[in-house]
Amino acid sequence: MEETKKQHGGRREGAGRPKGDSKLYSFRCPGDLAKELDAKTDRTGFIRYSLRKALLNEKKDPDFGQVTRASAIRPMHLPYFDVRVVAGFPVPLDNDERSQDIELLSMLCPHPEASYLIRVTGDSMIDAGILSGDIVIVDKSNRNPSPKEIAVCELNGEYTLKRFVEENGQAWLVPANPDYPKFPVTKDDDFSIWGTVTFIIHKARD
Repeated sequence: MEETKKQHGGRREGAGRPKGDSKLYSFRCPGDLAKELDAKTDRTGFIRYSLRKALLNEKKDPDFGQVTRASAIRPMHLPYFDVRVVAGFPVPLDNDERSQDIELLSMLCPHPEASYLIRVTGDSMIDAGILSGDIVIVDKSNRNPSPKEIAVCELNGEYTLKRFVEENGQAWLVPANPDYPKFPVTKDDDFSIWGTVTFIIHKARD
């Protein structure tokens, strides 16, 4: 009778951790954030949740970058020529005696104590002339924008730049880009209008 040898070692089918599409990442964290992260009992879960939330918001809405209070900006005086520039015959603007000084901040921010400068990322308002990287000046004293005005709105703890429109008793946050859907605002939502955009600042583009 043949003696059957027992096989030891080697890879067994179905053994080990199942192969998936996950990847391992490592990153460095600034000191203040590291302290906050160390205090979390489930750091992995917290990081996954934060990434999903950030990526979801990046797809549906613009993100706000730096927020600066207008009153914290130093006054700036620039020469102003009170003439109309038309796309026709040239108008001489090389004589400083024709100009007068204006204070740029007071012109852009009639309510500087209630005004903020916010940098925008994202393209959900491109048809309203707001492109990614632009700076918008927001007046917090105006929290009742018209449907044609652009507002900074807080919806369930998240901030977004949209038009606020009411139709047949239903409130909507409306983007200015056909690639993005409009969002309904219901009575169960925690919603408020943070302020209204008064000016948009961006570089001239080709």
